[in-house]
Amino acid sequence: MTTSYRLEAQKKLKAEKKLLREAEAVAQKEQRELEEKKRVANEERIAKKLDRIAKGLPVEDVKPKVKSVKKKVKQISKKVKVKKSK
Repeated sequence: MTTSYRLEAQKKLKAEKKLLREAEAVAQKEQRELEEKKRVANEERIAKKLDRIAKGLPVEDVKPKVKSVKKKVKQISKKVKVKKSK
C-alpha cells in the first residue's frame, strides 16, 4: 500500500497534467485557427491573381510584408548580454 503523501502527490500531479493538457488543447486550437486564416487569405490572393490572368490584365505580385529579422536580432541581443571570449 502507498502512504497518504504519495497518494496526494499523485492527485496533485494528475491535476497539473490535466491543466497542461487543457492549455495545450487551447494553444493547438489557436494555432489551427491561425493556419486556417492564412490558408483562406492565400486562397483569396490566388483567386484574385487567376481572375486577373483570365481577364488579361497584368499580374502584380504582391509579397506579404515580412518583419525585419535584423530588428528582432538586435532586440534579443539587447536583452541577452553576450560575453565575448578572449
